[in-house]
Amino acid sequence: MNSSSIPQPDSGTAETVTATTGRRTVYLIVLVVLPVLLPALAVPAAWGWGIGPRDVVIAVVMYLISIFGIAIGYHRLFTHRAFRCHRPLRVALMLAGGMAVEGPVTLWAAEHRRHHKYADRDGDPHSPWRYGDDGLALLRGMAHAHIGWFYTARQRSSRRHWVPDLLADPDVRRFDAAYPAVAALSFALPTAVGGLWSMSWAGAWTAFFWGGLVRYAVVHHVTWSVNSIAHTFGDRPFRTRDRSSNVRWVAMLTLGEGWHNWHHMEPACARHGVLRGQFDPSARLIRWFELAGWAFGVRWPDPARLAARRIDQRDPHP
Repeated sequence: MNSSSIPQPDSGTAETVTATTGRRTVYLIVLVVLPVLLPALAVPAAWGWGIGPRDVVIAVVMYLISIFGIAIGYHRLFTHRAFRCHRPLRVALMLAGGMAVEGPVTLWAAEHRRHHKYADRDGDPHSPWRYGDDGLALLRGMAHAHIGWFYTARQRSSRRHWVPDLLADPDVRRFDAAYPAVAALSFALPTAVGGLWSMSWAGAWTAFFWGGLVRYAVVHHVTWSVNSIAHTFGDRPFRTRDRSSNVRWVAMLTLGEGWHNWHHMEPACARHGVLRGQFDPSARLIRWFELAGWAFGVRWPDPARLAARRIDQRDPHP
């Protein structure tokens, strides 16, 4: 795959900008090396001193905050505008997404909007089909889609091109400026909770390790499995121009994001799991926000459009 179809920075319609060496080095450490290294360290740690109930609770809560923040906040709200909400909830979702340590919301949204425009074609920043469709080429492509592209991509999505709406939002600009502090809070919060809960430095340290470091690494692998796994394997009940698919275990871990096929058919839809049996916790939470009056203008799936776009005729979700 090449980038010849992507307007370059000097074209006047730049979709991408050059990533500096320093920035790519940060991506290499934070987004590639540590997410691979930390789960490997967790195995001997669990074998050596184990993980107690307190650290499990802290890690699970931080995981849910991070994944819901990405799925509902960064993805469905800010990137695709699947619903609108009042400012306190909007800010809370933005902060929760930042806890996943996947970058400022503007950069995340810019990369994802470019992905949708070029999905599995030239220009897609993270297609697993980049190098071919069989054998080692596909394995290499999946590694690229999962984490490799963070470092190897010398061109990143231009925020001025892809997310001018977000750049015009004062709250988003403030969040972007404060993102390093939000990322630090993602590790400081579980550490503080663990220390206060146990009233010990040991409790603070184990909470930092399990609820901070390991949780952040797991969140990354789970999130990026949508790029690698859910564009390679699974079923495709809706006909799309790309290879987006549904993978149940990915959907469970990502709280609904793994129902990826319909999402590429209707990106602005607030529910991704639209067929019977496709449980979508993120859509359920959005529905609760709507019932509480916190969210409005929610774009729910249209039954007629669902029926028209189906390849097979299994019953849609009621």
